[in-house]
Amino acid sequence: MPSDVREIASILHVDMDSFFVAVELLERPELIGKPVAAAHNSPRSVVTSASYEARRFGVSSAMPVGRAKQLCPQLILVPPMHGKYREMSQRVMQVFAEFTPLVEPLSIDEAFLDVAGSVRLFGAPAEIARQIRERVRERTGLPASVGLAGTKFVAKLASQRAKPDGVLEIPPARTLEFLHPLPVEAVWGVGQATSRALRARALHTVGDIAREPIDSLRRVVGDAAARKLSALARGRDPREVETTRAEKSIGHEETFSVDQGDPAVLSRELLRLATRTGERLRAHRLEARTVSIKVRWANFDTVTRSRTLAEATGGTQRIYHTAQELFDALGERGRPVRLIGVRAEQLVPEGSEAAALWNDDEDWKAVDQIMDQVRGRFGESGVTSARLMRPKGE
Repeated sequence: MPSDVREIASILHVDMDSFFVAVELLERPELIGKPVAAAHNSPRSVVTSASYEARRFGVSSAMPVGRAKQLCPQLILVPPMHGKYREMSQRVMQVFAEFTPLVEPLSIDEAFLDVAGSVRLFGAPAEIARQIRERVRERTGLPASVGLAGTKFVAKLASQRAKPDGVLEIPPARTLEFLHPLPVEAVWGVGQATSRALRARALHTVGDIAREPIDSLRRVVGDAAARKLSALARGRDPREVETTRAEKSIGHEETFSVDQGDPAVLSRELLRLATRTGERLRAHRLEARTVSIKVRWANFDTVTRSRTLAEATGGTQRIYHTAQELFDALGERGRPVRLIGVRAEQLVPEGSEAAALWNDDEDWKAVDQIMDQVRGRFGESGVTSARLMRPKGE
């Protein structure tokens, strides 16, 4: 057993099963046991979550709805309601916090927990996992799968193999026994390109990677990736459960139901995306030094452009005007757009940079604050820009 692996499987990875669909089934129990996906009924929409009955037909998250219907003609679509999912996620995370303060949310429906300091109160890690699943079910009615291991990497793999609605413990002493038969794609960071490169060198399993000399791996994937893959394949993962995670970027994007080339519509969409991005920045008390856009044309060609600002900003108008200028600079006015996105990058804490003598954000700061307060009280429909009010019949 590697020296940096814990003696007991005290790192848990809890993953909610088909989270969005499971939440919807609480209100629509007549759909239990049927192939269901959370997605809008539009050819351009993508599946956000699929029931296990749908997955048996090959339906998966991020799959275009059109393709999902081809695989499963009897698929039942339920429009996703993200506000409801966020509320349920908070209730699930509250349960986790009742067992340990060391909780690292990875997304709305999964988290790492370090329960090493909780065994005296709640029993062995496997018993804690049982109690967590039971309490989540009692509080929310939702199923969860839990993986237990001595490292984060192995705990996450274990939770995937515990699905649906199960628990799998990998004792640290049996880490390599569990890891080595798995395919190379099981290793974090191995995507399609890396997988092809490894398999071209007859490296098909995690055990093959572990036995490959590091110099040989370097020639395949480069130095940094080689060191990471070799360590993970040997069961080494020194990362601890982190209770605070710094946002690296914040942004939103939209796929149009019909390719859109109208400059007025695209400009309004940039404003809407900039508004949502600015709201999230201010909610996290962050500012961005860089604004970027992403544009996917009708033929699926995709471009990104970015600009670093003179002063960091959290202001909606600055983000919007920068995004609009970046889009205009593409020189593709009227060209049909399939997807457009706005992202704030190089994030810094709000007010951490010296203020300029003149700051274009100042005039709009009070407006942003008022709009944030109204939305916080009345929801997203409480107040919006007049330009975002859709013309009648559109």
